[in-house]
Amino acid sequence: MNALRILIVTPAPPGTRHGNRTTALRWARQLRALGHRVQIATQWTNAGRGGARHDLLIALHARRSHASLAAWKAAHPQRPAVLVLTGTDLYRDIRSDAEARASLRLADRLVVLQAEGLAELRPALRAKACVIHQSVPPGRRHAPPKSYLLVSVLGHLREEKDPFRAALALSHLPAHSRVRVVHLGGAMSPPYAREARALMRGEPRYRWLGELGHAQAMRWLARSHAMVISSHMEGGAHVVSEAIALGVPVIASKVSGNVGLLGAEYPGYYRVGDELALAALLSRCENERGFLDALGRAVRARRALTAPRAERRALQDLLRGLPRRSAADA
Repeated sequence: MNALRILIVTPAPPGTRHGNRTTALRWARQLRALGHRVQIATQWTNAGRGGARHDLLIALHARRSHASLAAWKAAHPQRPAVLVLTGTDLYRDIRSDAEARASLRLADRLVVLQAEGLAELRPALRAKACVIHQSVPPGRRHAPPKSYLLVSVLGHLREEKDPFRAALALSHLPAHSRVRVVHLGGAMSPPYAREARALMRGEPRYRWLGELGHAQAMRWLARSHAMVISSHMEGGAHVVSEAIALGVPVIASKVSGNVGLLGAEYPGYYRVGDELALAALLSRCENERGFLDALGRAVRARRALTAPRAERRALQDLLRGLPRRSAADA
């Protein structure tokens, strides 16, 4: 395949650690490794990055990147556009937002980040969709603490993440429990920060550390006995892929995005929002070594999904399947 000039549009600005930005940066590296020229922007207009021309637009987020996608197709109807669907796209916006639904029609190909996401699309849209799992370079576990059970929560404090469910579950564990929850992630609004501080005052087994750099966050994850992901909706959380790559057991809300990554038979699910059920799983991790080991084996069995070479092959297949632009649009 000839080298393409590709623009990736993500609504997440430079310097942020939102999932969309992480995906854009990782895909840019993968596509450059395949020999393509890649730029990243927060939007596309007909001016196009100071007049630069591109052969392909990859847009992340159906609703928030709709204007870029519509402008691209209006200016270059024969040039392909790929739309990557996020969790809020799949499980909220495409059900009710006109611009998000229009983006589905405009895109030549759709990408979901876990297999269960395909079920959210109508058959006609599913026909132009594919699954590309998010990759993570191989990592190494660190020795977890011996005096307590370290449970990490990695995610920004915002509604979709149900961010305090693990902290609230601690109140349902006995006073002598050795479970400790450490939460890493920035507060998306001041009320979330206030609630996190109030929870720390009332529950000494909970610590909120705020937003840390990625390397620091991975060190916390690598030495955790387990990780909790408590989201109401997920498109395919990168932190779950990171836990899989490290072999860290995951306790997950049973939502489509988590099931799509961990598998239907994974033994570590609880009903979303049910802190009593979450507390019961935390108790089993603390008191049943066989249960924690079983979670670890189930997570490690999914590692092939997170291999960088698998993501690169999937991107290559995506590009090969795109419609070619006509000479009139060259």
